[in-house]
Amino acid sequence: MPEGWDVREVEQFLYREARLADENDYDGWESLWTDDALYWVPAGGADIDPITQVSVIYDNRNRISTRMKQVRTGKRYAQAPPSNLRRIVGNVELLGGRVSAGGDVDLEVGANFLAFESRARGNELWGGRTTYRLRLVDGEIKLAYKKVVLVDNDKAIPTLGFLV
Repeated sequence: MPEGWDVREVEQFLYREARLADENDYDGWESLWTDDALYWVPAGGADIDPITQVSVIYDNRNRISTRMKQVRTGKRYAQAPPSNLRRIVGNVELLGGRVSAGGDVDLEVGANFLAFESRARGNELWGGRTTYRLRLVDGEIKLAYKKVVLVDNDKAIPTLGFLV
């Protein structure tokens, strides 16, 4: 386990990340990511190869920024109008250290989630497991990696606008 991590601070960071996404605070949500971040939502299994198989999302930092610019226009079909959302994050586990490509030692964290989405077309309940890699940057916790494995990612997914 890398030194300098407090489980309560980690939990508070995860809760804040979920709240920012739920409340469509795209500037705040985007500011949580490191410059070398990766955001991955696999399809058809938890351990697919994202290079050779389709993923729902497989975004580097530039693509995260592009996605946020698209959402901010208000013209992104999947989120016009935006969903009403609330995520519940729980079963948070500090899983240990993981060396990044840049040589930093990130903290790997696992957590379960439920997301309730309310839209004009109806309500959806999404559940899954998220793996995070967190890094201390100038004393602040930043998100270097996020992998969201939906419980039913082997089935057709009607829309995943809630993933931002």
